Amino acid sequence: MIIFNYLLVCLIFGTTFLAIKVGVDASAPPFFSAGLRFFVAGLILFLWMVWRKKASLALLFRKEMLFTGIGLTFGTFSTLYWAEQYVSSGIAAVLSATGPIMILVLQTFVMRLKTTALSVFGCILGFSGIVLLLLPRLSVSANIGGVAGSVAILVGELFYSSGALYSKKVIQQFPQASPIALNAAQMICGGLLLLILSSFTEIVDIKSLLTTRAVGSLFYLIVIGSMVGHSLFYWLVAKTNPVFPATWLYISPLIALVFGVIFYGETITWVTALGVITIIAGTVCANLDSLKQLIHRRKTA
Repeated sequence: MIIFNYLLVCLIFGTTFLAIKVGVDASAPPFFSAGLRFFVAGLILFLWMVWRKKASLALLFRKEMLFTGIGLTFGTFSTLYWAEQYVSSGIAAVLSATGPIMILVLQTFVMRLKTTALSVFGCILGFSGIVLLLLPRLSVSANIGGVAGSVAILVGELFYSSGALYSKKVIQQFPQASPIALNAAQMICGGLLLLILSSFTEIVDIKSLLTTRAVGSLFYLIVIGSMVGHSLFYWLVAKTNPVFPATWLYISPLIALVFGVIFYGETITWVTALGVITIIAGTVCANLDSLKQLIHRRKTA
């Protein structure tokens, strides 16, 4: 059951990038779409946890939920949704996989934690892969939108990394609260911030949201991407540990690339393919020590 759910998480998270692309290409406002997705999904999950007496409404008014929502939802997905107007879903997925490398960089240079030579090598390898991905966009006929979109996703991953590190402290601070309830609360806060951003920057045309593609994209992202995907993810965390489920980042970008090529006509060059392989290899190297510790603990147990 654990392996089946893990593969399902990889598939769900891998296909969300294409679902975002479909919605954005259908003229759905990116910030509004992202805000609606996370606010609705978070609200349903949170009310469900309240009904099961595993969360209290007071949790929504904690500043910790706001700060976590800024990192994990607002900063991460405002940039991702905006960027997918200009980059393919596969490239967006690969660049989003740099999150673990960003976390390692923050832990090393900001939090002053010791790291290994292998992890440093992984960071350098991952950065090299990012350069390879950006090279085709830095040609003489430069695609400014593609470059800006790629950089925006990387900025979003800095938000994600900061939010992920902060959320570890939040989970320890609220040991009685369910991780699903904490995640739902931060999604509500992040979703509200996205909707506020949309109200200042976008003109929402209801007709553009009522097309088959826009509605289908939003429904899939709310129900499958956010509610089912994140619930399964936290179920895996509870049944195993935080490291094992997070390895979806090594598999989902490949799923996103394949789905983008087969179902949406996206193309990749050999330079792009080399960049993809380099980034994933760098991510694995950067986190190999954690994976080894996980395997060792499981053998000991």
